Amino acid sequence: MAKKPKRAATPLPQTDVPALLAKPAKDSVAITPLTATGLKEWLKKQDSPTRRWVENAGFTAKPGSLLLLPDATGNLSRVLFGAPDSYGLYTFADLPGRLPAAHSYTIDANLDAAAATHAAIGWLLGSYRFTAYKTAKAAEMPRLVLPAGADRATVESTAAAVYLVRDLVNIPPNILGPVEIAQASHAVASRFNSVSVKVISGDDLLRQNYPTVHAVGKGSSRPPQLIDLRWGKKGQPKITLVGKGVAFDTGGLDIKPSSGMALMKKDMGGAAHVLGLARMIMAANLPVDLRVLIPAVENSVDGNSFRTSDIIKTRNGMTVEIGNTDAEGRLILCDALTEACADKPDLIIDFATLTGAARVALGPDLPAMFCNDDSVANDLLAAAQKVDDPLWRLPLWQPYKDALASKIADTNHIGGQAGAITAALFLEKFITAGTPWVHIDTFAWNAGSRPGRPEGGEALGMRAAFAMIQQRYGTAKAKPKTKAKGPKK
Repeated sequence: MAKKPKRAATPLPQTDVPALLAKPAKDSVAITPLTATGLKEWLKKQDSPTRRWVENAGFTAKPGSLLLLPDATGNLSRVLFGAPDSYGLYTFADLPGRLPAAHSYTIDANLDAAAATHAAIGWLLGSYRFTAYKTAKAAEMPRLVLPAGADRATVESTAAAVYLVRDLVNIPPNILGPVEIAQASHAVASRFNSVSVKVISGDDLLRQNYPTVHAVGKGSSRPPQLIDLRWGKKGQPKITLVGKGVAFDTGGLDIKPSSGMALMKKDMGGAAHVLGLARMIMAANLPVDLRVLIPAVENSVDGNSFRTSDIIKTRNGMTVEIGNTDAEGRLILCDALTEACADKPDLIIDFATLTGAARVALGPDLPAMFCNDDSVANDLLAAAQKVDDPLWRLPLWQPYKDALASKIADTNHIGGQAGAITAALFLEKFITAGTPWVHIDTFAWNAGSRPGRPEGGEALGMRAAFAMIQQRYGTAKAKPKTKAKGPKK
């Protein structure tokens, strides 16, 4: 088992996901999903009291509507649910918050294996509540009997990973700092065998040549960290995940206005995503050689803070002129990506809450995806569609590299327009030629609540990445002998 930290950091909340699934029981209440047409056919088979109850209630099976049916003694006997014409991941996700928690429920519908698995995942995602810091006891959630054909392992692993991401992003920044991100990494590792976690902290980052991680984090009283998790067997495909772990971003000396800081506890969303993804990979015991690198910092303000116009020498020797201290994420990632390439992995995926430009272009729900390999990109987009975890590919448009030019250093780290693209192009400078690489610029947040997606931290792009890795490497026996195929010109 992985070793735990010698000194415990601030305790972090944990959510018990499997308890939301119930064992089959005779008194479980059936949920019958019906369309308007299906309701008419169903009513033909019912007795007169039931038909009158439905008619008097005005239930027409409008999508999302509910009707509770009593039995002769007044107890709940069945739930009618207005269903859409086709089922998706979130079809049943709204029900846990609307049904009495005293019962367990079954879904009375013929679902294929994929639909049954999605229905159960959606139910669990809709059951999530972040109440760790409320004094009132959290409300009990109704439990679901796993639908026939559903893959329990996939349901529980997916929900646990999403809960992990949501919890980490939701935790306030006075509780979750760089050291606590390392603690969370140890906690994930402790669930699995043969996991090692190495953490480089504070000034040791300089001694071990992680200068940009140190530069960004040195302005905080909480020391920066470089977290290095490893799992799997040598000889299997090497998959390396890199996650931006900015526990809180003030903007540094280019300080944000208060409105700009309001959501900056989520700036470690990339770290949360790679920990969730690693958890899924290890839970599925995929035949891969996994490495996770998380640079964890707080971008704060004091006399040690790095400055706009500073020049910093990066891990690979390239010098960077600092164009804005509020573009710190790409700085900590560049050293981690350099180290990621040192192992010559078969695939690198990084997650980062990196640019507002990506949100302007694609909004909060659609992460921007950049990739230097068309085969990997196409597989990832296909997987995203399959698991209802959308991504949108943006180009690594090479002419925009000119915007990163510096007169006094090898490169600046910010450009002009097309901010999401120029940020990706900066990161690409630290990727070894021929190494397949995916960069996902994700928001990691729900601005409002929808079925299965409560307001707060969110995993966006993680399930798609897992599905792609599982599809490409799930049955691999050894490293595939392929080289990166670049994007079409």
